[in-house]
Amino acid sequence: MSFQSFAEQHGLIIDHLVYDRWTRVPTLDHPKKRNGSYIFDGNSGAVKNWAVHEKAISWKGANDPLYRVKIQQSKENTEERNQKAASKAGWILKQAIKATHAYLGRKGFPEEEALVWEGKLVIPMRIEGAISGLQLIDTDGNKKFLSGQKNKGAVAIFDNKGVPLLCEGYATAMSIRRALKAIKTRYKIIVCFSASNLLEVSKQFPDGLIIADHDPVGIRTAKKINRPYWVSPNTGEDFNDFELRVGADIAGKSLIALLK
Repeated sequence: MSFQSFAEQHGLIIDHLVYDRWTRVPTLDHPKKRNGSYIFDGNSGAVKNWAVHEKAISWKGANDPLYRVKIQQSKENTEERNQKAASKAGWILKQAIKATHAYLGRKGFPEEEALVWEGKLVIPMRIEGAISGLQLIDTDGNKKFLSGQKNKGAVAIFDNKGVPLLCEGYATAMSIRRALKAIKTRYKIIVCFSASNLLEVSKQFPDGLIIADHDPVGIRTAKKINRPYWVSPNTGEDFNDFELRVGADIAGKSLIALLK
């Protein structure tokens, strides 16, 4: 039995397999919602139907002689979707214009010009320097990625030839940049877009500082990475909140204190 058949037996509806991260999908009992989730690495995996299961149910291997063929086909389909998303990202970037954006204004950067397309802030995401996709942010702060794009290992980088500083969000990165400019310190800020990707990207940058959001996921991720990390003293704050509250100079000094 293939993993996809195993998942379907437990009520999950999987259109195409996504590898190496928990993915939410519809279920037979809730086809209009994403009430199921799975993770699959090509050899083993687990599924959970949130309406039925208290814990995830594991799956290991398969005796189906066509299994490896199916896995290869699935990987090829995923790669094709990744390529299409990267092509669409490139097309959108060509259409985007430089402009101010309401989201950046609320985050403390009302005069900052960035790429905007159809009213959405456009943030290019790259893997090894090549465009892999985009993060799109509307005026209300809702964020989404292009369908089919590869997010694992994708980053946006502000590089001023300094120590690597890894963070989740774009607005957080902009506050880090402003704070370090205020104290005349070089930087290399890596935007990772999510806590899970922060963990993944940290493997590429073995040195430097982690900038964590002060929430359970952020702190847990920073501790897993096992290196110095910054976190606001106030629960619920990220570095952008902190920098707006205390000012760029104090915020910058709080980072430098951890780099010494």
